[in-house]
Amino acid sequence: MLIDLSDKVALVTGSAQRVGRVIALELAKHGVHIQVHYHSASDDVVRDTLHDIKSEGVDAFAVQADISAPEGVNTVMDAVKENFGRLDILINSASVFPAKELLDITVDSWDLTMNVNLRAPFLFTQAATPLMLENDPPGGCIVNICDQGAIAPWPKRPDHGVSKAALWMLTQTTAVSLGPEIRVNAVAPGPIMKPPEGMSDDKWSAMGRSLPLQRTGSPEDVARAILYLCQNSFVTGVLLPVNGGEHLQVPHGSPSS
Repeated sequence: MLIDLSDKVALVTGSAQRVGRVIALELAKHGVHIQVHYHSASDDVVRDTLHDIKSEGVDAFAVQADISAPEGVNTVMDAVKENFGRLDILINSASVFPAKELLDITVDSWDLTMNVNLRAPFLFTQAATPLMLENDPPGGCIVNICDQGAIAPWPKRPDHGVSKAALWMLTQTTAVSLGPEIRVNAVAPGPIMKPPEGMSDDKWSAMGRSLPLQRTGSPEDVARAILYLCQNSFVTGVLLPVNGGEHLQVPHGSPSS
């Protein structure tokens, strides 16, 4: 059974720009009200994102917070309660993507990666669950954004890969723990948006040609996959690759290779 998402409320972390923004807009097009979260986006970017979401006929609010600290997670959840008083959908999209060799990772950089990519989704899940269980009928949907690092090693981004592999295990664990009322799934995007720095257009195009589908994807591909997971009431505990077949490659290909 497909769930009607009209007038549902979603929190999308990291949704002022890039992929998170596209996810928020896709949900808004299907009648979902959006709590936007951002950390360092400019005021103009946040304003434009809110305008575009509201143009779909839904409500939208923005909250700034550093979710590497538990206090930041609390700030976001307080905004959800104040602005909407309910929550149906949680999309854990915010992430950091450091590029460091294994022996160059410091304790501080390790902690930042784990705090944003793993602890924050865990804390958001804990905080969202009571709100979702207050719905009538009780229930909700959580989608965690993993990536190829959850599937295979990224030698040049080891802390990131470990965080995403753990997030995939967290997805499975919470799917079992929170069912049947709350469904929890994950999406693993591949090359769908060129990194903001450090990669030429030629290298980006070559990465696409190396995939089984021989092209890169788009943020909209990821957003539509998330929409499917939000709508399908009989899917939980899955990791859906949206990567042009990148997970089939041996040896592993990644933006870090």
